[in-house]
Amino acid sequence: MAHPTGAGSESDFRLDFDPRVRLEFHGSKISSDGGLLLYRELDDALGLFGKAVRFLRDTRKGKNGVHTLMGLLRQSIFGRLAGYEDVNDAVRLSRDPVMRQIIGGRAVDTQAASSSQMGRFETEVLATAANREALADMPGQWIDAVHGRQGLNYITLDMDSSVSPTHGAQEGTAWNGHFGCNCYHPLFIFNQFGHLERCALRNGSVHSADDWKALLIPVIARYAERDIMRFFRADAAFAIPELYETLEAEGYRYAIRLKKNAVLEEKISHQLTRPVGRPSKTKIKRFYEVFEYQAASWSKPRQVVAKIEWYPGDLFPRVGFVVTNLPMEPEWIIRFYNQRGTAEQHIKEGKNAITWTRLSCKRFCDNEVRLQLHALAYNLGVFLQGLDLPEEVADWSLTSIQSRLIKIGAKVVRHARKITFQLAEVAVSGYVFGRILAAIRALKPPPRPA
Repeated sequence: MAHPTGAGSESDFRLDFDPRVRLEFHGSKISSDGGLLLYRELDDALGLFGKAVRFLRDTRKGKNGVHTLMGLLRQSIFGRLAGYEDVNDAVRLSRDPVMRQIIGGRAVDTQAASSSQMGRFETEVLATAANREALADMPGQWIDAVHGRQGLNYITLDMDSSVSPTHGAQEGTAWNGHFGCNCYHPLFIFNQFGHLERCALRNGSVHSADDWKALLIPVIARYAERDIMRFFRADAAFAIPELYETLEAEGYRYAIRLKKNAVLEEKISHQLTRPVGRPSKTKIKRFYEVFEYQAASWSKPRQVVAKIEWYPGDLFPRVGFVVTNLPMEPEWIIRFYNQRGTAEQHIKEGKNAITWTRLSCKRFCDNEVRLQLHALAYNLGVFLQGLDLPEEVADWSLTSIQSRLIKIGAKVVRHARKITFQLAEVAVSGYVFGRILAAIRALKPPPRPA
């Protein structure tokens, strides 16, 4: 491989439409990911990677390791945030000036880790049982760091499962009839800010709520000492008596969808006949019912809210049931439950921007590591969205941030005592970039008095 600070002429091109135009590739001097420097500043403001490496064990042997554990972890996560989800991408990322600056240390003046080094890091160092457990805890530790700087009045947890299609003989892959494909079936918990609190990779054939307790209990424990209101939402797959009892014991208000059955429909039978009068051709007629219900497997009766909707042209109503301990009006409870759909949007963002469905290793434990690294990259991206951003970028999705803010062309100019990155100014102006940088710096704690 050519020296990272050098530049060859074998990749130079000319264009026929204008012979004066010459194209040169300088991978060690020019980057397409200048916006990653903002996220490196965010890491510095919150101390994210410093917290992370304290709980990881470096299993590498020998004393001449070129790259530190923190440098390798940064390369792995920042690369995924920029859209490079495969270790093979390290072939070019190792020479990228922005990535080398983010990693720091020796990488600034030489090069970042190669594909083989990154492969060993992810499938050997991180794949140990202790490090996989530490990786699973890291999203929560990072989120606690954000809450510590921004404060927290209440927490709303949304639990949902998803599908990660597989296309080979990966360990643990199985046919899932609901999704109609061979896949893994990961489980996620998000909060109201879109932060991924915790996730777990599971075999493709398991039920949607399988292992819910192992995922939820550590999250509940993290918030147990905080003097805040606590809420929980989930779909009908999580309508489990033990889950209700766990949430009630921990002081959570919840709204969980119930599958309809004959007993529930009997409770609202008077609402299942078409309303009197000529049906509207444009308006939806909506009714609510509140009643107590106790299934055979429940230890006590619980409140259920039913929503009955008559749509124009429908012969029968659309009915939904939610079990809840919220002391609110039924309209508010249903509206609160419907906001659970944002968790599905967060999962789509993870799939589209971070490509966390790319779980192509043969061993299950290696794919567990990949999912956790994707989760950390996702959280790093979302943390920026929670800041006091300029109006021009405040509503950008993670996908938009990746394609318009992170993907800024950058040229590095090195001097004896200074490193300058000259950034392109197209989707994001220098003024807006500066305001984002100011919002990040506002997270830093005030300096200690002398």
